[in-house]
Amino acid sequence: MPHSLLTEIAAYGRFPRMGSPYCRKSAKESVVSSAWTPLVRQLGRELGRPVRILKVMGLRSDEGPDRKKRPAFRTVQANRARIVDEWLPVKDWPTAAVKEWHADAPVPYSWTYDSAPGAGDWAGTSRCSCSLCVFASKRDVLLSVGRRPRLAALYAEVEQVRGDSFRADWRITDLIRHAQQCEAPDPGVVCPDDGPEFTALQDQVRAALEKEPRKEPDLARRRGRAMCEGCTVHS
Repeated sequence: MPHSLLTEIAAYGRFPRMGSPYCRKSAKESVVSSAWTPLVRQLGRELGRPVRILKVMGLRSDEGPDRKKRPAFRTVQANRARIVDEWLPVKDWPTAAVKEWHADAPVPYSWTYDSAPGAGDWAGTSRCSCSLCVFASKRDVLLSVGRRPRLAALYAEVEQVRGDSFRADWRITDLIRHAQQCEAPDPGVVCPDDGPEFTALQDQVRAALEKEPRKEPDLARRRGRAMCEGCTVHS
């Protein structure tokens, strides 16, 4: 099993934050860039010039203020080996347009957007990201806690050992309690996570927790926000 994001969090000692979203680079951008390298070397020798790469992504302005500021087309890397351009063809598409397009799309969208696989009701998560993403909305995180309870418990284990919180304003342990005792969306489907892949992940994470963290957890000591009336965080 490859090195997982949660294992990296456990080893690093801190969860990703706005201003320090290291997960995006280590688990996404660097992986893609390194995958291009063999092809760039081969084509560079054949062409005798930098290889041009067009990186196409489905980021949209509606998904967040940082994505709204991002230009629809830009050059993100240029050197003697490669020139990488980034294109966001649906940047200005509203969510309604995306749903309309998917009604007749040649490929199905991810089931996580629905309340259950095949429901077609768009009542699931608002974004398809990591199962438990620190940048997700509260509803999406609560839905994911219900869908993957064993994974949520493993996140809580990392949180408790390292001392850093899942988010600066909410701890995953409080979100789990909230999902169990207060208002939370119906998960629709619950993943058992009882296979060898999850066991390998669990072993990786716990092995990382046995070592000293690379960073001290000093980003999570903020006052929490109430999740609902009568439900306070860090109580």
